[in-house]
Order: sequence, then C-alpha cells, then structure tokens
Amino acid sequence: MTKDSHRLMISVFAVIVALGVLLYAAFGLTGRSSKPPAAIPKAGKAAQKTEATERSQRPLVVEEPADPPQGMAWIPGGTFTMGDRDGAPDKHPEHLHDIPEHRDAVSEHHVTLDGFWIDKTEVTNAQFQEFVDATRYVTVSEKRPQREDFAGQISDVNMIPEENLVAGSICFNSSFDPKTLKKDHPLWPYQVWKYVAGANWRHPAGPDSSIEQKRLHPVVHVSWDDATAYCRWAGKRLPTEAEWEYAARGGLHGKNYPWGDEFRPNGKWPHNIWQGEFPYKNSGEDGFLATAPVGSFSPNGFGLLDMTGNVWEWCFDWYRPEYYLHSPQRNPFGPISSFDPQEPNIPKRVQRGGSFMCSDQYCIGYSVHSRMKGESGSGAFHTGFRCVVPADGLDEHRQAPAQRSPKERPE
Repeated sequence: MTKDSHRLMISVFAVIVALGVLLYAAFGLTGRSSKPPAAIPKAGKAAQKTEATERSQRPLVVEEPADPPQGMAWIPGGTFTMGDRDGAPDKHPEHLHDIPEHRDAVSEHHVTLDGFWIDKTEVTNAQFQEFVDATRYVTVSEKRPQREDFAGQISDVNMIPEENLVAGSICFNSSFDPKTLKKDHPLWPYQVWKYVAGANWRHPAGPDSSIEQKRLHPVVHVSWDDATAYCRWAGKRLPTEAEWEYAARGGLHGKNYPWGDEFRPNGKWPHNIWQGEFPYKNSGEDGFLATAPVGSFSPNGFGLLDMTGNVWEWCFDWYRPEYYLHSPQRNPFGPISSFDPQEPNIPKRVQRGGSFMCSDQYCIGYSVHSRMKGESGSGAFHTGFRCVVPADGLDEHRQAPAQRSPKERPE
C-alpha cells in the first residue's frame, strides 16, 4: 500500500503532535507541492480532447512497427475489459470489499488501445543512475522542502518548525509500538510509516544505506515528477492506467493476477509481497523482505516481469475514484484533473501493481485491476515506475538524449 508522500507529512506531523493526535500519518503523508506538474502529453482540456479525438479516428495499431526499442515488449492493440466485476464475493474475501484499492476498480468497462511498447522490467537503480549522471538531475527526496510548498494544504505554514524541513522520504517503521497501533481508521497502516531524513533513491533505507548491492533492484523514492523527468530523457512516457492494466493482464481476460486467478499456483509465491501478519511480521517466504531484483519471478504472457508486487508503479493519469464510469473507450488518458475524497486538497496520480508491503490481510493492490494513488511531488520506499513508447513515438524516442552517444548528448 503506498502512502502519499512526504513534504506535507513533515509539516502535518508537527501540527498533529501539538494536538496530541495519534494517527498523524493517516492525514499527513501528503505531498511536496500542490501545483500540478507538467504532463506528457499536455494535460490541458483542449490538448487532451484533441489528442483523444485524433487517436480515436485512426486505424487501430496492432502489428509491431520495425526496429523496436531495446528492453521493451510490444503489446498489440486490442480491446479488453478493464476493472473488476462488481467486487464479487467469490473473487475476494469479504473483509477486502471496502478497501479503496479494490472499491475504485469495481466498474468493468471495455477499453480499446493502440499497440505500444512497455519496459519489460521496472526502471532499475542502474538505469536511473545513468540518467542522473547524464543530466545532474536531483530528485524531490534529495531537496530540502520549503514552507511555501505547503500553501493551501494546511491553514498556517508558519506552524511548521524549521527543524522539520529536512530532505528525506517515507520508509517503513519496523520499530513501531504494537501497543499503540489503532486499526479503527481506514488509513490505519499509515501509522507504521515514518519520515526518514536522508532517505532517497541513493539511500533507500536512510543515510546509512546504499544501492551498491542493489543495482538491479527497482529505483524507489521517486516522485511522479522524477519519473516523468526520466521519461523525457529516455524518449518515453509513463503508461496510462489503461495501458498498464492491459499489459499486466498478459493477454488473459477477467483474471485477478498476471498468471490467472490462483493466489499461489503450485504452492509457490509468484510475486514479491508481504507474507505473515501485517504489519507485525514479514516471514519473507517469497525470498525477499524488501525490493527484489527485477525479473526475480516468472513473466506474464507478454513477457513482462514484476507487473504485480515488488514496487508500486506510477501511471500517467490523474486520479479520480469515479473515472471508470465515464472514461472514453479508445486510448483513455485519464481525467483532466485530480480529486481524492480522502484528501481533496492534494492532487494525485494513479499508481498500480502493489508492492512488497502488500498483504492479503489488508490490501489487494497486487491484483491487475486494483488502483492506488499518490501525490505527484512525492516518493516512498516502495514506489517506482516503468515506461512506454507508443507506436507513433519511435522517432521521438530515437531522438531523445538517452539514445544518443555520450559525445552527442547535451550538457
């Protein structure tokens, strides 16, 4: 289960401590900036409507164009049923029916997509390192937040103590006190997260950790803004929510997981999630207590790895819980703005796929139809991404800085 991030969490932590409220994180894990970031492609009403109209009038792209991008799989165009069929009791345990990750996705609807390429794996630390080395990019978790970043999100930004304005990100608090844990709130898992100064993509568990032995693990602590910056450099973009789900299903129809409906086929764990009683004990039966190297589990029918479990993956779309009820059928790019009734002042983007923190006791984020959301200017210890190239985006991809030789790349 992902948490809405990190900058406002710092400030709200101070406010709630002053009020003596235990569940500070249930309302405070929100983001660094309420300003909508630049979108790829442009997210304005006219631009998005024009693009949607143009795409709907083109012949459906099914066959793979020549000279595909390296490390990506072709997903042929087609129509599929997106979402889940009304949260049927025979598909999900009763105690999961009211969980937002499931409830948001209960409206089944048909979606038609043009073909596209998608990364076979999540973007790794090694790949993100190459991007940072080439561009000198600094992620949001590495920057010191400013009080003005929270204007409009809390009543008085001057209430934020100076000592709370430190660079960092959200991690799991393995030393939480079980005696104080309250489960009478829908966002109760937020109580076991903590803001760690110095945590970022280079130091995923805090300043004393590193990625030296995790070059092939998915990069984490990246915000939506960080992910789109990487995409621009690579000549790619984030997948739309519809593209992500279509790809994750791997050609199967009406199934819960990329491999079918069986939770543990042949008694084996098919992806990296939490085993044991959450949040008290993770037995690590799947071989991993945190992120796993990409490709540690079997691919789906499209040859894609880790589409569920491991880390939550950013999607292009703004988040709205009711979007399925009125989304266009052809190549939907999501709503033109965000709204989360739980935190209405925080604009959020869709996340998909679940993570190593997802447990069948409280979260079904690892199903192919489950939805999550996060503030775009924030990252967390279990949030990463992968990229796509649309069929008509090959020229742009080939001209991107990442595809040029080091001598040709701009300084």
